[in-house]
Amino acid sequence: MLRVGLSGGIGSGKSTVAGRLAEHGAVLIDSDKLAREVVEPGTEGLAEIVEAFGQDVLDEHGALNRAALAAKVFTNETNRKTLNAIVHPRVGARTAELLTAAAPDAIVVHDIPLLVENDVAPAYHLVIIVHADPDERVRRLTTSRGMSETDARNRIASQADDDQRRAVADVWLDNSGTPDLVLAAVDELWADRLVSYEANIRLRRFTPRGPKVVPYDETWPEQATRVANRIRLAAGGLRVEHIGSTAVPGLAAKDVLDFQLGVPSLEVADELAEQLGDAGFPRLEGAYEDTPKPAGADPELWRKRLHVGADPRRRVNLHVRVEGGPAWEWALRFRDWLRTSPDEVADYQELKLELAAEHASDDTMLAYAEAKEPWMAAASERMGYTGGQTS
Repeated sequence: MLRVGLSGGIGSGKSTVAGRLAEHGAVLIDSDKLAREVVEPGTEGLAEIVEAFGQDVLDEHGALNRAALAAKVFTNETNRKTLNAIVHPRVGARTAELLTAAAPDAIVVHDIPLLVENDVAPAYHLVIIVHADPDERVRRLTTSRGMSETDARNRIASQADDDQRRAVADVWLDNSGTPDLVLAAVDELWADRLVSYEANIRLRRFTPRGPKVVPYDETWPEQATRVANRIRLAAGGLRVEHIGSTAVPGLAAKDVLDFQLGVPSLEVADELAEQLGDAGFPRLEGAYEDTPKPAGADPELWRKRLHVGADPRRRVNLHVRVEGGPAWEWALRFRDWLRTSPDEVADYQELKLELAAEHASDDTMLAYAEAKEPWMAAASERMGYTGGQTS
């Protein structure tokens, strides 16, 4: 299934987006709703809250008085951590039950306000952040929820800021305007990305794209960090490196993020194939190996497994290589050499633009990659690569 994390600050209008996704057929797991369920009267969760914060957090009917609890929690970091330690494990357990019950082809949207604060973004195939300007959020909270302006601003200040949210956002939805604007964006997201993404994961395929070279994108490093975190989580913490042209500042490149995952052996790579596929990185069938460098090197040491990204809007190549082997080391040295060689970057960029035009119809990009090999071999000599050691 496709797992989507949905978050945004209080008053951002996240529920509007969640509702629209549910209308399209998404399975919605609402963390706020679950958080209320696990502290209903008679639950162990409510009993622990009373023990931690006192009887005055209950109303006259014995239910949780949320305003009274908020007064103790949202301006006190220690109290907030205590509350989270009570509620979050119970919400997590209930979430796991709902995920287990969802269909294999479901698009599951997990509405989780503290996605950033709890550092769980890598667990999702895609993260959607709903944003609204702070003053608009305060207006909504004071008019629709009856909060005082001070309380509203304290709530906003207690959560992650925009920079923290942008760092994890694959999709940034601005909901500062009228609802029809953000709803239209959600409709487009569902039709053009989510449906295809789910099918790609389930069918272990990717959306092909020709080798079009584009100007360097300043957001590539941030995007790469998000993808690398997902790969690392799926691989149990193994080393992940952002390599290739998008890892070289200023270099025009195909809009493809290349990574290498370090494994102790290709047998381990094979064992990880399903986990990586479930995480959104299906393996390409067939035997793959990098071109040995220098010429005549043992090709056995240059074998790898190749995975790709299933997200139709974010092309990814994942090279699974033996960490410390010649192919692993060459990829790192080539990247780092380019980063310090502006003349080589300019020459390489000119070559890439020329070959991309020649192979524009090659959706696999394999012919394009093969055509670069003579330049790569010569570059290996210029950077002093001698089969695992620099001269």
